[in-house]
Amino acid sequence: MQMATEELAGGVTKVVLDGRMDIAGSQAVDLKMNVIAGSRKFVLVDMQKLSFLGSMGLRTIFSMARTVKNRGGKMVLFGPDELVEKVLKTSGVDALVPIHKELQSAMAALQ
Repeated sequence: MQMATEELAGGVTKVVLDGRMDIAGSQAVDLKMNVIAGSRKFVLVDMQKLSFLGSMGLRTIFSMARTVKNRGGKMVLFGPDELVEKVLKTSGVDALVPIHKELQSAMAALQ
């Protein structure tokens, strides 16, 4: 599991996930994501390259979203494939953090 970050206009931090968020993948990025959640106000999680999302990955995403929200910030998920989106919706994560298919709408939701 790989994770990269990029600072975008408007104080948005883009987190790009690449790989599988299974047990090992979640452990590889959990601490980094917690640091971002505790220090950034607007977070866009790019899931276009995420090929699998398991229960540990859901926990990581949910925890990050809750932390950002509790700090008065906003987080959105961008570009998950069909299977990843189904996992997100089935688990109810989309009730806490919106899912967007287009970058423009994801960025607009953070403003």
